[in-house]
Amino acid sequence: MHKRQVRDDTTNSLTSDLTEEKRKQLCGLLGNVELTLLYRASVHGYNASAFHQRCDRQGPTLLVAYNHSGYIFGGYTSVEYAQSGQHITDEEAFLFSFQGKIPVCIKINNGHYVRYDDAGVPNFGQQLYFCYNNQPVVYNQGGGAFTVNAATMYGNDTQMTECEVYKVEQSSQISAEEKPWRNVLWTAERRDELMESIRNYKPMMTSVNQIRILMIGPVGAGKSSFFNSINSIFMGRITSKAMSGSAGTSLTTQFRTYPVKDGREGKPLPFVLCDTMGLEEQSGAGLDIEDISSILQGHVPDRYKFNPITPFQPDEQKASRPASLQEKIHCVVYVIDATKISLMSDKLEEKLAAIRRKVNSLGIAQIVLMTKVDEACSLVEEDLQSLYVSSYIKTKVQEVSSRLGVPVSCVLPVKNYSQELELELNCDILLLTALQQMLNFADDYLDDVCHMESNPILKSCC
Repeated sequence: MHKRQVRDDTTNSLTSDLTEEKRKQLCGLLGNVELTLLYRASVHGYNASAFHQRCDRQGPTLLVAYNHSGYIFGGYTSVEYAQSGQHITDEEAFLFSFQGKIPVCIKINNGHYVRYDDAGVPNFGQQLYFCYNNQPVVYNQGGGAFTVNAATMYGNDTQMTECEVYKVEQSSQISAEEKPWRNVLWTAERRDELMESIRNYKPMMTSVNQIRILMIGPVGAGKSSFFNSINSIFMGRITSKAMSGSAGTSLTTQFRTYPVKDGREGKPLPFVLCDTMGLEEQSGAGLDIEDISSILQGHVPDRYKFNPITPFQPDEQKASRPASLQEKIHCVVYVIDATKISLMSDKLEEKLAAIRRKVNSLGIAQIVLMTKVDEACSLVEEDLQSLYVSSYIKTKVQEVSSRLGVPVSCVLPVKNYSQELELELNCDILLLTALQQMLNFADDYLDDVCHMESNPILKSCC
């Protein structure tokens, strides 16, 4: 392992065991931040007093531990150490462990304290203690604050070779690449061209008059907001037809199909956005995979109310006949919050993988919509045109691609309308570009159906 020089508040020459690659990945969990090494146990001592002398009142901190088995693990807290004698609540706190190349995160469980803020050694949830008994040891007392598996987190090896604590600060400089990694024309002419192309789009099969696009994603990722944003563009003003927000549980409880009109009195556009209940990691909560299967195959009616305990049961008469191609889903869009990619739980990732397997088996086109890019990167928040020169957003796109198993070219970053009162050119261009790609992908799916369908009537329509 290469050691590297890092910024240190006192000596300016403290060496860190953290490689540049792993430092970048940990920064990726926290956003655009800089890490400053405050404490290194092998230098300052494996004792509580040395830790507090260097780490108290330093703001958010990241602890990184190393053991003899080669594991790198630790935790983050956004609340500073102050020996206040108080129980500390911190919803942003998490534990992490490098398992393979990507750090896996464990969020704090609801309703638990992250620690008791005393003069003792650093700990998380009064459950996982570092430098326990002033020794190079990690001690797992057990408890409910974090769901920890000692075998996967640190290989059951409690002997530490090093323990480092970093100060976490928002970065004043966000790296930007000089050459854009995707080319976008940010002009009013380009927006008009995209709108005209979408208005004039015709599905390649005459049996389909509107492309059906299914939006799937975790609670609060921005599925309903995407419909509202597209509707706003074609209405020429900000609209809020679909319920959207940031509640802990899904605001969408029904299967909704949303056609979009070209202006208030205009004709319906050639696509329908289908909204679903949000995915939740717990079994028996959020959208059920069996429900998704029924939606994909065109059996679920508009305004069907989801029941997470009982999957959709199609009407026997309707179930006996296959749905028409017009009723089926032609493109699936996974909506993922850019600020929460690195904190996606294993359970949610497994649910998405199961859904992708089902969608793959049906040959349906798939795209990932990466929302809230402005919240993820302050460079982009300042200027949306910086999106495709932001190296941080590029790493997020690559991470989504890796986690969901889709090509990088299928990951489309966007900013939905959320608190704006007026339409904004750069927003429109990103949203319309994404919609245009969804229609292109749906055409690829219909083209496949054309070639594979043995029915001569369908063949004649191609």
